Amino acid sequence: MLPSERREFVRTHRTCIFGYGRQVHGPAMSVVYYLPTTDDELLVSTLADRAKALAVARSSKVSLCILDERWPFTFLQVYADATLEHDPDLTIAVMMAVGGRMSGEELSADARPVVAAMADEERRLVIRCRPYLTFATPPRHLHHEGQDETLTHWTSGSIPWDAADPA
Repeated sequence: MLPSERREFVRTHRTCIFGYGRQVHGPAMSVVYYLPTTDDELLVSTLADRAKALAVARSSKVSLCILDERWPFTFLQVYADATLEHDPDLTIAVMMAVGGRMSGEELSADARPVVAAMADEERRLVIRCRPYLTFATPPRHLHHEGQDETLTHWTSGSIPWDAADPA
């Protein structure tokens, strides 16, 4: 994947596995919907008391494994610096947009008061993720029996988020 293709992959998908360091044991992971911004930030809504928010308060380093929900299954790992945003208007806007991404259609303005009440009751906030590095492993797919004699392994590689495509 070219650097521009990686950024486009992130912009055009909606689910990821959000990974963060825990105080004890291995890294934690949870499936979340995310919202890409025009500035290439990724916004995630969560409860202030959830482990994701507590982890970001301890360490800004997170990873998002962006998922392609269609077959053939593909993913792209994004490493990001994260901050917590406590702005209620931003939180409601992200929740509205995520609701639209989840349902496949934009939520009506009538839903805003309900979403605002939910955001307040659940003490929601937004995790703002600023990508700085991507990691991709090209997928391999078996299309028919007998293909195993010609299978090859490809090299994985990390590329800075803002890298230019090669000439």
